Amino acid sequence: MTIKALNIAGRVISPDQPPYIIAELSANHNGKLETALKIIEEAKKAGADAIKMQTYRPDTITLDSDSEEFKIQGGLWDGRTLYELYEEAHTPWEWHKPLFEHAKKIGIPIFSSPFDATAVDLLEDLNAPAYKIASFEAIDLPLIEYVARTGKPMIISTGMADAEEIQEAIDAAKGAGCKELAILHCVSGYPAPAEDYNLRTIPDMIERFGLVTGLSDHTLDNTTAITSVALGASIIEKHFTLDRKGGGPDDSFSLEPKELGELCRDSKTAWQALGKVDYGRKSSEQGNIKFRRSLYFVKDMKAGDVITEHCVRSVRPGFGLPPKNLNWVIGQNIGKDVSANTPVKEDIFT
Repeated sequence: MTIKALNIAGRVISPDQPPYIIAELSANHNGKLETALKIIEEAKKAGADAIKMQTYRPDTITLDSDSEEFKIQGGLWDGRTLYELYEEAHTPWEWHKPLFEHAKKIGIPIFSSPFDATAVDLLEDLNAPAYKIASFEAIDLPLIEYVARTGKPMIISTGMADAEEIQEAIDAAKGAGCKELAILHCVSGYPAPAEDYNLRTIPDMIERFGLVTGLSDHTLDNTTAITSVALGASIIEKHFTLDRKGGGPDDSFSLEPKELGELCRDSKTAWQALGKVDYGRKSSEQGNIKFRRSLYFVKDMKAGDVITEHCVRSVRPGFGLPPKNLNWVIGQNIGKDVSANTPVKEDIFT
C-alpha cells in the first residue's frame, strides 16, 4: 500500500521518515505570554519538529452556562463549567502573532487546532502551514470542510471516534479539497492509562484508511509513544510544559523539557531500528565473523592418521571449516602432520 506523504513547512512526514514530533502548547502558558514564548524555545531545544497551539475563545467553543450539562464531572477539572475551564485555558488571540513570529525567528514551525471558522481565518492571516483537528471536533464535519478549503495539510485526532466517524471525517476533508491528510490514534483521557491505548489499532488504521497515521498520546511517560513507532506511527503529539507541577489545566499530564528531548531522541532510534527486512550480514558484525565456531584439532596428528571424534572439536574462533562439516571430517585421512590447536582446513586431507 502506498501512503501519501504530508509536507509541513518543508518537512516530509511519511513512514519512510523519522517520526514527526509535535509539542502541544495547549493551556500550559498558564496565562502568561512569556511562558508561552519560553515553551516554544524549549520545544525547539528538545528537538521537536513543530509546536502546536489551540485557537479558540470560550465563546467559540461553548456557552456561558452553569447548568449541569455544562459542568465537568470527575477527573482533573471536576466541578468546573466548560466556560470557566476554557476561559482559563485559552490562548488570547492577540498572542498568536507574537507566538508565530517568535517560532519563525528561532526556526520551529508552529500551527494550531482551530475550533471554529473565525479561528481558521485568524490562522490563515498568520499563514499557518497546517491545521490540526482536535478529537472532540472530529465529528464537526462543517469545521473540517472549512479547514480543508484552505488547501493546507490537515491532521485529525480520532479520540472517541469509531471507525465510521473516522471515515466520515476523512471523507469530509477530502471532499472539501484536502490533499494532504493524516490521522492520529488517540484516547481522550487526561491522563490516559497505557492499557487504554490498544496500539495494535494503529496498523489496522493504516490498512483501513490508507493515510499517514500517528499517535496523540496522553499517557504520563514516553513508553506508549515510542512503542507506537514500532507499529507504524509517523507522528507523535505530546502535551509539553516547563513544569508539570505548574498548576495549569494541562500541566500534570504534560512532558517536561528533558522528557521531550528523550522522546525526540528515542522515537528516532526506534524508527531507525525498524529498518527493512534484511537477512544479510550487517556492517557492525563484520569484525566478529572470525569469532564464530569452526573445527580445530585438539591433538597432534601424523600424515596418514585417521581423524576420530576425539581429534577435533567445534570451538571459537572461526578460521577452520564450519562445524556442519564435522561428520564428513571424522573418518578422513590426514595428508600431512598437524598440531593441536590448529584449524581444520581442506588442504590437510589426502
